[in-house]
Amino acid sequence: MEKERLAEYLEQYHMGALNAATSRELELTFGIKGIQVRHMVNALRRDGVPIASNGSGYFYAATDQEVRATIAHLTRRISGIAAAIRGLDRTLEREDTAQTRLPLDGGDTP
Repeated sequence: MEKERLAEYLEQYHMGALNAATSRELELTFGIKGIQVRHMVNALRRDGVPIASNGSGYFYAATDQEVRATIAHLTRRISGIAAAIRGLDRTLEREDTAQTRLPLDGGDTP
């Protein structure tokens, strides 16, 4: 399915936050999987199409405020992902430190 069809559908039938469509609804309507919905929404957003989302689903933004709310939500997700990456980096740092330590007692004795 072309992403343009999704944009047209949302603009025609799901304008504004009060008319949000769930991912499941879009999956059933277009016969696609949730990951495909997410990829198309992401591509449309990158192209400058005002596809917004909230806890109720996806919709074509009717106001600047709906776009701003979606930007704020995405920004919070970025912050959360960055924190997860920092935590994983700390795990690698601990493992790197543990792997470079040499035992000082024991070892080879004649």
